[in-house]
Amino acid sequence: MRQRQNPVIFIDMQIIHADVSLVEQVAPLFDRYRQFYGQPSDLNRAKDFLRDRLTQSESVMFVAMAETALGFTQLYPSFSSVSLQRIWILNDLFVLPEARNQGIGMALLERAKAWGIETQAKRISLRTAVDNVAAQTLYQKAGYLKDNAFWQYDLDLSQ
Repeated sequence: MRQRQNPVIFIDMQIIHADVSLVEQVAPLFDRYRQFYGQPSDLNRAKDFLRDRLTQSESVMFVAMAETALGFTQLYPSFSSVSLQRIWILNDLFVLPEARNQGIGMALLERAKAWGIETQAKRISLRTAVDNVAAQTLYQKAGYLKDNAFWQYDLDLSQ
């Protein structure tokens, strides 16, 4: 039987609104996040992607920092034509495996929520894999509700 390791406690962790100066620290986590979703590692492209999003103000990123980056969430702006209001798409959330189950994911979600309120957004929307039960549990604990009223459709344009 495998022994469970004692978790590392991050007492001095804080959530930082990221700018381009944090790309070098966050890119390795972003690369691991992409690998989790089946993409090959490409640290240079990860850095370029994050740098472009942050430099061009195309996303908002919050980073959980202690001595190093422990996790991040990234939100993309959108709008609701029906409500005539801004919405945020919570596209990415990742916490290093060794830093999980310590409230970091919840702290990132709370900061994203505060950002949504600060920017007078109507809502924050997200989607996750059907089999990602850990993420679903976290989102539900944070107050997110599963949408049973709408189907989602995607058109793949990469072909």
